[in-house]
Amino acid sequence: MTDSQGQPPQSPSEAYPQSVTGERHLQATSARPAARSGLARLWKDWLEPVLFALLITQFIVTMVKVDGVSMMPNLRDGERVIVPKYEMWLHRLGVGEFDRGDIVVFKPPQAASEVVPTLRQDFYGLWTYRPHLVKRIIGVEGDRIRIQGGDVWINDKPLDASFTTAYWQEQGCWDRDSALANQATSAQQGVMPDQLELTVPENHYFVMGDNRTVNGSEDSRAFGTVPLSDIAGRAAFVVWPIQRPAELGYDCQNSRAGQASSDKESALRTLPAPAGFTELSRQLGE
Repeated sequence: MTDSQGQPPQSPSEAYPQSVTGERHLQATSARPAARSGLARLWKDWLEPVLFALLITQFIVTMVKVDGVSMMPNLRDGERVIVPKYEMWLHRLGVGEFDRGDIVVFKPPQAASEVVPTLRQDFYGLWTYRPHLVKRIIGVEGDRIRIQGGDVWINDKPLDASFTTAYWQEQGCWDRDSALANQATSAQQGVMPDQLELTVPENHYFVMGDNRTVNGSEDSRAFGTVPLSDIAGRAAFVVWPIQRPAELGYDCQNSRAGQASSDKESALRTLPAPAGFTELSRQLGE
């Protein structure tokens, strides 16, 4: 039998070969949406949250745990502080600056970390890194720092450090006799020379821990001033724990936190510069 043009009739498969081709095409491409869907889920469930978290913690805000007693009595071991990272980026761009009295999170100077073992840590033998420290800014660029008998002098003006020294007097272990208590810097760790007075270089900060006992804090007296580029940010708030013992003593013999009271108080608080720094600025005519 022929069609109207005299040609033999075609079978449905011959007449419509595109249907077979289209079916194979669908089969070949059906795996692509599945692959794209898997990647989309990976991005949405894992990569996007991780990237978002990294952006937040690197550029906006992060939380840091206080490790140790070098900032007692004003910060205690285990407390968590909020660090507004955007302030650091603004300061590096020349907008604003860290000031005396600020508590900052930073890495110790590179040169010091190569000499002092406690200023570097090992990551499973793969590499070493400089751990973050938490201290208080005592002097800014241009300041002349002098320490005598445990008292700090800035540009020939005494700093009222009763925000911390009163506690150490009460505990009976305020260091007024060691080299660190009578020099701006000490050579005891092999990093800095013995200096009675130090002038803070440009874009650097002189930092000290609030712990004023013998060897209570490893700070600028031992490893020198800290460049702005090594500062991660200012500790602005304490957000954890919710409560803490109202009173906490200090074991001077063993250099650790001592007996805690049974009474509790809120641990949530801001961390402004103590009043002594405001008075110092007034005396300096700033």
